[in-house]
Amino acid sequence: MTNNTQPSVAPTTRPASFIALLPLFVFLALFIGAGLYFQSQGVDFAFYQLPSVVAILPAIILALLLSKQTLNNAIDTFMAGIGHSNIIAMCLIYLLAGAFAAVAKATGGVDATVAMGLSFIPSDLLLPGFFIIAAFIATAMGTSMGTIAAVAPVALGVADQAHIDYALMAGAVMSGALFGDNLSIISDTTIAATRTQGCEMKDKFRENLIFAIPAAILTFIAFALAGQGQADIAPQAYNIVNVLPYLTILILAVAGLNVFVVLTLGIVLAGLTGIFSADYHLVQFGKDIYAGFTNMQEIFILSMLVGGLAALMQQQGGLAFVSNKIEALINRSSNKNGQASGRAAELGMATIVAATNACVANNTVSIVVTGDIAKELATTNQVQPKRAASILDIFACIVQGLIPHGAQALLVASTFAISPIAAISHVWYCMILTVVAIAIVILRKREVQ
Repeated sequence: MTNNTQPSVAPTTRPASFIALLPLFVFLALFIGAGLYFQSQGVDFAFYQLPSVVAILPAIILALLLSKQTLNNAIDTFMAGIGHSNIIAMCLIYLLAGAFAAVAKATGGVDATVAMGLSFIPSDLLLPGFFIIAAFIATAMGTSMGTIAAVAPVALGVADQAHIDYALMAGAVMSGALFGDNLSIISDTTIAATRTQGCEMKDKFRENLIFAIPAAILTFIAFALAGQGQADIAPQAYNIVNVLPYLTILILAVAGLNVFVVLTLGIVLAGLTGIFSADYHLVQFGKDIYAGFTNMQEIFILSMLVGGLAALMQQQGGLAFVSNKIEALINRSSNKNGQASGRAAELGMATIVAATNACVANNTVSIVVTGDIAKELATTNQVQPKRAASILDIFACIVQGLIPHGAQALLVASTFAISPIAAISHVWYCMILTVVAIAIVILRKREVQ
């Protein structure tokens, strides 16, 4: 919601005000309250029964009513927030990422990647093997939910054959899915984090590696040591051509090519692999692109509405209130060279996004909601944008993997017929990443921006 420089969405900004935060609390109360109610009624995916784009509407109305501007000016401020270049860019990337995921899945890319991964798994390393498969697919697809939906049924069958505890296998799949979702350059969390903090995706990706690789290695070792049983998996036929779109976007993105170009090339390449290697035609190609667009509808609309709400809260002094409170805590631990204040700012960002995600059970939403506050903290305390984006994404990912009411836990639990609590109890990647990330934030020497 902000770029490298902090733009103003209104001519003037009021002094810090707690009252200006009330719309955000209304949004969270409605979203969480509805989720708790439906959960008490035993409804599946309870926290997703009330769409977030509906829950935020009363909050927007309240923000307009609280504004000291005239109604027309308040609406102009809201519209300016929606139309901010970062919000629009974020939404366009969402559409392209959704289209790529839909086309690649329709043309057999997901199935081919799973089959290729299974062909390389040793019979005595099934748990770490499925962690790696899920990690690769999620990094390529940019979605933990899509990865779990594709990999979990296969993992369930292997767990039955090898007599592996369901909760352990579910934890391995979820761990890999969240690793990839956090790291992927086309994940909606990465898109939100980089756009709100004003950094390049390749820079955030490289920064994330510093946290993710040590945690992934330790997770691999943990699942290897916990391995239960073994099974010989029959080789499955797959066409390596169907895997090429995933490999291509990974290579091009890391190389630093513009993300719009990367995703466009990925969509075209995925479509061509289907057209030339299967019964796939241009009309279906167009339909799948549109289906990918519609899959991103909720986060697309929510990002625009949150952008408008954030502009109103910023103009009314709400974001300044939060920043001032955190700054007061940071200043208590600051020293002359700013090392302590930088670390405290990074931990403050981590705390804010983690607490928000624990409430809304959606890591992308939590990043979008807290992006402006994190950006202001980063600017004030000389934290590099890529570092701020990485921390936001990492700690949102951690919480998303450890809450039983998150979509990932609910999906994997329903696939394996276990409780969400049992599933998250073995998401070791998120647990290990917590320790690794906090240690790096505290111990690593910072580079000022």
